[in-house]
Amino acid sequence: MAPLSLFSLLFCFLLLLSPAISTNSKGNALHSLRSRLSDPTNVLQSWDPTLVNPCTWFHVTCDSNNHVIRLDLGNSNIYGTLGPELGQLQHLQCLELYKNDIRGKIPKELGNLKTLLAWRKVKD
Repeated sequence: MAPLSLFSLLFCFLLLLSPAISTNSKGNALHSLRSRLSDPTNVLQSWDPTLVNPCTWFHVTCDSNNHVIRLDLGNSNIYGTLGPELGQLQHLQCLELYKNDIRGKIPKELGNLKTLLAWRKVKD
């Protein structure tokens, strides 16, 4: 096998092993959030890090420029913590987390989201 072909094959293999390379920063941030959450009813099943655009994922709404503007995870029976990666969603306007078991501190990075209009985390 020619060296260039071997290199191409190895590169493709590495792409398959590293979902972070194939997604954008918004997808990476959402996938990081997903890894912090337990999801016993699989509501986040569509959050596939191998898809380049998280705008196709359930519970994620994007604007016409493919910016994530809404996360609607209310009443999803998820539990875990929030992390600083939410601060990467610079265009986020609405974050719904009610009727879940989200614990821990609210990440300070949420304070940097200038477009965040609504944030609901109500403890049952």
